[in-house]
Amino acid sequence: MQIDPARRDYDVVVIGGGQAGLATGYYLRRSGLSFVILDGEPAPGGAWQHTWDSLALFSPAQWSSLPGVFMPGGTRAYPGRDAVLAYLAAYEERYQLPIIRPVQVQAVERAGGRLAVASDAGVWRARAVVSATGAWRNPYIPPYPGRDQFQGIQIHSAHYRNAAGLAGQRVLVVGARNSGAQILAEVSQVAPTIWVTREPPHFLPDDVDGRVLFDRATAHYQAQQAGAGSLAVAAQDGLGQVVMVPPVREARARGVLRSVRPFTRLTAHGVVWPDDRETPVDTIIWCTGFFPALAHLAPLGIVTAAAQVATRGTRAQAEPRLWLVGYGDWTGFASATLIGVGRSARQTVAEIQAALPPPDPAPA
Repeated sequence: MQIDPARRDYDVVVIGGGQAGLATGYYLRRSGLSFVILDGEPAPGGAWQHTWDSLALFSPAQWSSLPGVFMPGGTRAYPGRDAVLAYLAAYEERYQLPIIRPVQVQAVERAGGRLAVASDAGVWRARAVVSATGAWRNPYIPPYPGRDQFQGIQIHSAHYRNAAGLAGQRVLVVGARNSGAQILAEVSQVAPTIWVTREPPHFLPDDVDGRVLFDRATAHYQAQQAGAGSLAVAAQDGLGQVVMVPPVREARARGVLRSVRPFTRLTAHGVVWPDDRETPVDTIIWCTGFFPALAHLAPLGIVTAAAQVATRGTRAQAEPRLWLVGYGDWTGFASATLIGVGRSARQTVAEIQAALPPPDPAPA
């Protein structure tokens, strides 16, 4: 889509061009509202550009799709990273979404009756802003004692790409969920690897994948909406557990799919366990999750210590011109997933349409 580079005033500015931003754009293009999407990445795909090379979805393509068009692959194919990137690039092209990239948004500030979005490419003004930046830019590493003294390599799963260069090293993989299990499976093929988890990992049956998990979670969500259940129950019923994708099953067959409880501190050259044993370590891969990337909202004074914003649905309670999409269940059920974000995006755009008064008439 042709975008007027001189235009700086829109009904809606969307910050982030990943899956949440694209889903929001899909509904905005049908709303009649003027909008632009500012994306910090140099190419389509959002955070998927930064996942490890061998990553494969644990849901078939049809259960991994944004609103409007299914991801190629149907009900049997489990797409890899490159397939997801191709799908997202084709999606924004198909719907001619008005995306400007790369734009690094630095701050959102109040500016009279509008919000001002300041960036390294200038300032945009909008009657409403949708923050859809996800979490990739804000990885979390636990504050273990001695972490700053460790002289080996530390890398978060956000920046892990493959096991090249790790052959023969002594590697720790820290984290119990799917990223930890999949990275352990890959690295353990080339290096002695220890898997560290707070609790013993929970492995799903081999025939359970993301389709089943999403169906279970949807049932619990519907029960919660009716006052008869909770998302905490959904978590106990499979969500957050390790899906046995082929590489993880192969690791199980090799006997490496077992974990130990955490160490107590790091030293210059290794880790110390609760019984005071020290194990030498060359590389630590932290698969320990993320916090929402909300630094750009700091000037509004609404981001909590837990890196969240109080919302009603997806709308910020303390700033009614701001909506947040795609950060997890606190911004809509399953909104951090490809299949789940569409519901939150649709609701958000409907609320924006209802909330915005007719725009001021253009001067003669």
